Amino acid sequence: MNNRTITAIATPLGDGALGVIRISGDKAIEIADKVFFPFSKKELCDFEGYQAAYGEVKENDTVLDDAVALVFRAPHSFTGEDTVEISLHGGSLMLKSVLRLILKNGAFLAEAGEFTKRAFLNGKTDLTKAESIMGLISAKSNAELKLSRAAHTGRTFKKIAKIESDLISADASIAAFSDYPDEDIEGLNAENFSKMLSNAKQELREMLSTFDAGKVLREGIDTVIVGKPNVGKSTLMNMLSGTERSIVTEIAGTTRDVIEETVTIGEITLRLADTAGIHKTDDTVESIGVERAKQRIDTAQLCLAVFDCTSQLDEEDLNLLKLLNRENTIIIINKTDLENKIDYSAFEGFRIVEASAKNSVGYKELEKQITEISGTANLSAESVVLMNERQRDCAIRALDGVEEALNALNIGLTMDAVGVCVDDALSALFEMTGKRVTNAVTDEIFRKFCVGK
Repeated sequence: MNNRTITAIATPLGDGALGVIRISGDKAIEIADKVFFPFSKKELCDFEGYQAAYGEVKENDTVLDDAVALVFRAPHSFTGEDTVEISLHGGSLMLKSVLRLILKNGAFLAEAGEFTKRAFLNGKTDLTKAESIMGLISAKSNAELKLSRAAHTGRTFKKIAKIESDLISADASIAAFSDYPDEDIEGLNAENFSKMLSNAKQELREMLSTFDAGKVLREGIDTVIVGKPNVGKSTLMNMLSGTERSIVTEIAGTTRDVIEETVTIGEITLRLADTAGIHKTDDTVESIGVERAKQRIDTAQLCLAVFDCTSQLDEEDLNLLKLLNRENTIIIINKTDLENKIDYSAFEGFRIVEASAKNSVGYKELEKQITEISGTANLSAESVVLMNERQRDCAIRALDGVEEALNALNIGLTMDAVGVCVDDALSALFEMTGKRVTNAVTDEIFRKFCVGK
């Protein structure tokens, strides 16, 4: 590993009460002693780990700021290296001035994610925990925060470790059988292997089944609101966003282009798009808006199709229904505070919510339907959720290896052939946690981190 001593501002730049600069590496304490001077006159190199000192940051004889330095001794630090964190007043200019001073005294500016990368390389964390850190930082909902915290506390790692343990036991027995084919090795029979591999298969499938729902909580859902003119699409948009984002009038066709907004429904973020009313028109501008609305139906992950219950369905309503996919559409019967004249039989197979967007009626039912259609309703506090596509890819390859091992066992192939498949599954799991991973993979993972983390 690179033996440079690195430094970076670990808190967001901007005016604040406090800012933190982190220094990590073999010379971290030595460099800190060149810029930070405790009022106790005791140098930081004489401090034990987990000790703090109050003092001044100086450049030559010029005091830049009073500060607190916290000393961590290797290996008992986040990175596993000697580390000093200097807390001072949080102005951008102040932090940059002190950072330049630390760099001037021998430290190097940390690359994106380099502190966490060193923690991984020094065995302080595995890749699943490391990747959860960005989730903790960027979480935009309580649900996303819970998922990231669960991964950070090791729930994903423990789940994978259990699967690994079973597969390693199987692998060891296969190796023993190959070396001593005439010996009666306890537990080495088709029934036990099949049970062990089937358990691993079920565990991996459960992990993969939560990926899409977890992705929804992390990234939100690309959502489109569609319907004929004047059915209440813009009123629904405003109800969900809590603001008058879309213009609402009694005049049909007020919305002529796509209006976008990001809102949170329960614990799910919706990237909402309010579209022009879908109908036949000779107006050139309206026609463009209608075509864009139809395009959004094809690309959206969730479609909220609004229908006015005060009038019977007409040809344009029925044509819209033909464009909709039952798997990702929620039908919203709007204006239910008025006389309901709509024929519900046309919506057979669709999820239906009755609402009065004008009076904010139907919000809770819509929230419920969105959680069900997104799969997030099935997530619990105990769910192990894969955090990204890299982890998902590793889990898929592990599952493929387990299924191939089961197939090899069922068709009577040699135990060596079964063992090759088990090895493939283990290799994928080792890559997921970082037990066996290339430099290219780790470089790509930590490149996405912010500087200072």
